[in-house]
Amino acid sequence: MVNYRYLGNSGFKVSEITYGNWVTHASQVGNDAAIATVHKALDLGITSFDTADTYANTAAEVVLGEALKGLDRTQFEVFTKVYWPIGRKGPNDQGLSRKHIFDGINGSLSRLGVDYVDLYQAHRYDYETPLEETMQAFADVVRQGKALYIGVSEWTAEQLREGAALAKELKFQLVSNQPQYSALWRVIEGKVVPASEELGISQIVWSPMAQGVLSGKYLPGQPVPEGSRATDDKSGAHFIQRFMNDEVLTAVQKLKPIAEEAGLTMPQLAIAWVLQNPNVAAALVGASRPEQLEDSVKASGVVLDEGTMSAIADALAPVAVTDVDETYTVSPKGRPA
Repeated sequence: MVNYRYLGNSGFKVSEITYGNWVTHASQVGNDAAIATVHKALDLGITSFDTADTYANTAAEVVLGEALKGLDRTQFEVFTKVYWPIGRKGPNDQGLSRKHIFDGINGSLSRLGVDYVDLYQAHRYDYETPLEETMQAFADVVRQGKALYIGVSEWTAEQLREGAALAKELKFQLVSNQPQYSALWRVIEGKVVPASEELGISQIVWSPMAQGVLSGKYLPGQPVPEGSRATDDKSGAHFIQRFMNDEVLTAVQKLKPIAEEAGLTMPQLAIAWVLQNPNVAAALVGASRPEQLEDSVKASGVVLDEGTMSAIADALAPVAVTDVDETYTVSPKGRPA
């Protein structure tokens, strides 16, 4: 079964393997398969589910809501997000204005079929809305009982500090940040993680397998497998391109004997690696088939010894991205068109 971790400086626990439906629900797989995978996740002990209004332009929330319908609401945790353009994508259908946050939470609750979400997250930082307006809106969402906790995604260390200070003034707290993080993409380690530890904020990390590259299925000098994420624009193919070169793929193949020595598959090694960071509360995993989750959950509770961690670092040292400046490039400087 899956272990649990506290989210930030709160009493709220989440499953350290959390199911994310970014590229699967209402996009990569049919609804029946998506619902079966959610039910499999629950059977395996995954109780935390992450989505966003922007996934499949709101349709992913609908599928997740259908999958969770009729279940005991106290037995699962739902996370969703607000920021990116959705719906008809008009001038107020995006960003972190008070209007869009309230339109967003009301829409998400309706699509998910729940009275509240456990965690409501700012999907990016909005440079066009005063942070005071954003944080006041989140405070009111919490006070109205529509969300229990507030988090963010891909905020810089400075943004986390400013947001946490305002949240404290408004009598609530930021409990989480959701950044990309893997053994190949380590940019949060320099500034974001230290700031988060100081502020009582946890990371819920996405792409712990570097869009599948750390699974080892992409081989240097070989054609990309048909049907893989690297060939599917709906599955975030553009995100994976930075890793799709022979230097990276050759380095990743060096992890295979390390995983075998640890008694793990390569995907399990990748997920276990991010969970060794004490500031990480959960690793987001997706699945297009229920059996994929059976492999992923075996990473829960794994402790990698110092020798294994050093071997992974040495294998990936030439290709792992560690530049903290990358954290300043994620949120658009203006609202997306």
